Amino acid sequence: MAAVKVYGMPLSSCTARVLTCLIEKGVEYELVTLNLGVGEHKQPGFLAKQPFGQIPVLEDGDLTLFESRAIAKYVAYKYKDQGTDLLRHENVKESAVVVVWTEVESQQYNPPISTLVYELLIKGMYGMTTDQAVVDAESAKFGKVLDVYEARLSENKYLAGNFYSLADQNHIPYTYFLMKTPAASLINDRPHVKAWWENISSRPSFQKVLANANAA
Repeated sequence: MAAVKVYGMPLSSCTARVLTCLIEKGVEYELVTLNLGVGEHKQPGFLAKQPFGQIPVLEDGDLTLFESRAIAKYVAYKYKDQGTDLLRHENVKESAVVVVWTEVESQQYNPPISTLVYELLIKGMYGMTTDQAVVDAESAKFGKVLDVYEARLSENKYLAGNFYSLADQNHIPYTYFLMKTPAASLINDRPHVKAWWENISSRPSFQKVLANANAA
């Protein structure tokens, strides 16, 4: 049995972020699927691991971590000598740029894209009505962010340089879901962003996450 356990749901965005990282690094893991519909993530046993009752949680031996970006960074660092070097740990300058763009994803990219995914995809799954005013406002915000990305990616193949890193990888799950909505045009209308997205989403690590989720 794998020493690393991940508690979550196969295609939840944050769980997928962690699983993609583990696969990219060649780390064996066991996925413990939680049924959020019946509130397994709010039970005392899980709250002892994640006091906010959110997924995912990673257990690696006697270490328990939550927050998907922190987990991915830990995995990329602990297993830095295997798989893809997601942190560029041997080059201080490149590593610093990776950190910058992981922060950009968290602080600039994620707020509008997560709201768009909620309004355009998640609400419909639960029979709720999309708030078009919110969609319009967040689309405008996200478009401005993507204009920065378009300029950046016109000069570099990836966000931190001409190498794939954690900065790119952290974008994959939410962008995957956005591309299933009408807001996909925000990506598709920007040729360098579109090419970058098609590149990173086709990596074997994320494709394996999708295949495993479909098989589950």
